[in-house]
Amino acid sequence: MTMTGTGLPIALIGILMALWLVGATVAILIGLSMRTQSNKMLRQTARLARLLETAPALPVVVKGDGRIEASDRFARLLGLATPATALSDLGGHDNAGLTIEDLAELEAQVRETQRTGKGFTLPLAIEGSSRKLTVVGNIADTVIYPNGAALLWFFDSTESLSELEKREQESEAARSAFSALAGLIEAAPIPMWHRRPDMNLHFVNHAYVKAVGATNGLQVVEEGVELLEPENGKSAADFAAEAAAEEIQKERVVSATLNGERRQLRVYDIPLGASGVAGLAIDVQDLVDTKSEVRELSEAQRDLLNLMSAGVAQFDSMHVLSFANLPFQSLFSFRDQWLSERPEFARVLDRMRENGKLPEVRDFPAWRKDREEWFRASDPTEENWLLPDGTHLRVLAQPIPDGGLLMIFEDRTEQAQLASARDILLRVRSATFDNLFEAIAVFSADGRLSIWNRLFAETWKLSDDQLIKHPRLDELLPLLAEHLKSPTQITALGELVRMTSSNRAQSKSKAIFADGRMFHIATVPLPDGNTLLTMLDMSDTLNIEQALRDRNSALQDADAIKGKFLANMSYEFRTPLTSISGFADLLKAGIAGEIPPKAMEYVDAIVQSADRLSEQINTVLDYSQAEAGALPLALEDVDVPTMVTQIAEAKAQMAAAAGVSLQVECGEVKGTILLDAKRVGQAVGQVLDNAIRYHRQGGEVLFFTRWQNEVLELVISDNGVGISEKDVQRLSPSDGDAIGEDYAGAMTRGLGLPLARQIIESHGGTFHLHSEAGQGTTIIMALPQK
Repeated sequence: MTMTGTGLPIALIGILMALWLVGATVAILIGLSMRTQSNKMLRQTARLARLLETAPALPVVVKGDGRIEASDRFARLLGLATPATALSDLGGHDNAGLTIEDLAELEAQVRETQRTGKGFTLPLAIEGSSRKLTVVGNIADTVIYPNGAALLWFFDSTESLSELEKREQESEAARSAFSALAGLIEAAPIPMWHRRPDMNLHFVNHAYVKAVGATNGLQVVEEGVELLEPENGKSAADFAAEAAAEEIQKERVVSATLNGERRQLRVYDIPLGASGVAGLAIDVQDLVDTKSEVRELSEAQRDLLNLMSAGVAQFDSMHVLSFANLPFQSLFSFRDQWLSERPEFARVLDRMRENGKLPEVRDFPAWRKDREEWFRASDPTEENWLLPDGTHLRVLAQPIPDGGLLMIFEDRTEQAQLASARDILLRVRSATFDNLFEAIAVFSADGRLSIWNRLFAETWKLSDDQLIKHPRLDELLPLLAEHLKSPTQITALGELVRMTSSNRAQSKSKAIFADGRMFHIATVPLPDGNTLLTMLDMSDTLNIEQALRDRNSALQDADAIKGKFLANMSYEFRTPLTSISGFADLLKAGIAGEIPPKAMEYVDAIVQSADRLSEQINTVLDYSQAEAGALPLALEDVDVPTMVTQIAEAKAQMAAAAGVSLQVECGEVKGTILLDAKRVGQAVGQVLDNAIRYHRQGGEVLFFTRWQNEVLELVISDNGVGISEKDVQRLSPSDGDAIGEDYAGAMTRGLGLPLARQIIESHGGTFHLHSEAGQGTTIIMALPQK
């Protein structure tokens, strides 16, 4: 039993060994036949391995149990000291391998790929290194790895990611710049737009939309709303097309309506190559207005400079004369023709020297060069020039911000002469003070006597020893008090001086001396703070004044008597004059029988003389009432043309009989005025009577009216013999008709012009007489509109 059991395994072993031997023999035979082919495959495998070693991506196989197959190069890529055998070996190292977060993410993605077969791409970071990896995972070939292994390709993307990050930063910067530029264009206060290559609008900003009154930019683009109007038959798109064709920026100034207002715009068309044409419009209306204002201001300034008495010359930044006023030309003897050549600054100085209008200097070129530095000075320069002819000039050189120079030449010759004559005037003043009829003294602000004349010392009997000490007012008053009738008056005199010094107001008083003399005292504040005291002896004047008062009273009494006499006599004349006129009218009517023609002429003469005398009596009565201020006036609204026509018609027959041409002109004078038509007609009639009666052969009298503001002027002018200047001055409301020869002859027998003056002045008007002997007379009666 034992033997049998033991021998069977041995037999089996022997059989197996025989089979192995046979197999080995067969294998050796097969191997020998395949050796050649194997060597070829090894060489090809070596080449493939070399390609994998140098490939940009490293393959890693992750099997289902987590083990990995990878080359040593992969371990070196991760910085591992030893090759990794499992996926978990790729992380958890100091300064090597994947970060814990990236490893966990990688394991999760690998499991997802092994489970679903879905690929993935994942960026990875190496611990302690700046290198970046990118892993692309997919399911492995099931023929090679049938158990769901994952094939991972690891790429070193450090440079690629850096480049990509750089490109992303540049892209972000470009996007930010574009966004900022777009925002700037949109928020720009000036209209801006872009045209496509076909010259249709592509984009407009908010200012453009607002300028054309549209709702938004889309509406403007869709409707093709143009901001600019066609110009010379060319539209805004045509101008843009020209700029695109010539590939140069175009600029023009046009008028356009912006926000409903007409403005001047400076328009730019900017070609952008294949992108089209950009455009913008800058509102230059304010600039145009400013230039116009500056031009007007410059013209006004030059007009003002021409009116100055000082010479003014202006040079521009190129040192060329741009303006010279008339005093400058006259001062330096320049001709307009030479100045019109716009000479340079140096040439102007040379010509001044030739004309003897510069100071004498030793080195003129150096002197001229120093003056040329005025253009570059920061502050104005002032000099005094003494010319060879004795002229003193004050020269002011003011640099102008634009690089030019403004020069002002002021002739101070007269001031220099006045300054040199000051001493003479002071001596003349002293001599004048000493020869005045008034006693004069000047007290300074501190009350000390500073100036006095000889009469002041004599009036108060003060010696030179007393005055030479310039005593104070309180020291001087006791010396003056002993000469007054009442010594207490000296206190009032002292207060008068003090009050004038403090209040700076003129004061007056009187002082009576012990010898009976009376002085008029006045204190006057002087500009320098001093006080002037004047004393005028009024003794003789007061005596004369009293005599004049007595005489004036007597004259007033006589004038009153004269007025009463004229009034009484006028009324006394009326009764017999009325009888004479009545009987003459009866004779003329034939009551006493038929009168011969010659007697009828006498009767007519009696009637005319009676009427004339009645008119003169009425004039005397009216003048008496006017002088007494009791002339009655019946004021009413009177139509001016009607009044003038009635006055002229009343005097037309008289003028025709005298052979005088009476011309009446109302012009465009219309309206009404409040006055007494009868009295004004009487005044104008008196003036016309005189103008008609006292005329030359073939004389003319012009009567016209005009409005001057709110004043009606009645003007009567004639070409008669006129009135001398002396007689015109004598004509006044109190002088009667005391005028001169010829023309005034009738007024020595009547009261025509004085009565006319009284009537006009009683209406609040004025009466003006302008005449010259042999040149005719013009009388203007002005009546204000009430």
